[in-house]
Amino acid sequence: MRIILSMLGVLFLMFSCKAPEARKPITIKSGSFISDSKSIHRNKELAAKEEAIIQKIIDTDTVHDYITSEGGFWYYYSKKDTISSRTPKFGDIVNFNYDVKDLKGNTIYSQQELDTITYYIDKEELFLGLREGLKIMKEGETVTFLFPSYQAYGYYGDDHKIGTNIPLMTEVTLNTITKESTTKN
Repeated sequence: MRIILSMLGVLFLMFSCKAPEARKPITIKSGSFISDSKSIHRNKELAAKEEAIIQKIIDTDTVHDYITSEGGFWYYYSKKDTISSRTPKFGDIVNFNYDVKDLKGNTIYSQQELDTITYYIDKEELFLGLREGLKIMKEGETVTFLFPSYQAYGYYGDDHKIGTNIPLMTEVTLNTITKESTTKN
């Protein structure tokens, strides 16, 4: 009996020690897949629609002189510094106030709600348009920016008050610029 149990034990060990088999990936197909070409086409249509709305705002506003940025947004100066040429560069610290509105002028976030922001240029998170807009400003200036959604919070919004694909208007006052070299010790 002992021989049979020993043989069964040996057989059990031989067959239980086989190499692990690779598992095949599970493929789940959903009906919501959009091909790259369809997605690109949809995004181009959305951008053209938003830019047309912004252009209509610019055309009807006879008070302000709008400037088109290289980054794909529009802006005008409420307060402009014509003497200084100093703008923030990578790593500089800027102190600014801003508000966020939709293109109809409805306030989404007020300056009081957002408070004063201290931001390290290109070293911290900030939505793309505002990050680029700050780089063209000088200390003491107030600028109003019109951002298409791809320059603002895009497809995801901000998970609070700004929804999907919402173009924005922001008024920004750049209070101070502290050069990166003066902040190192």
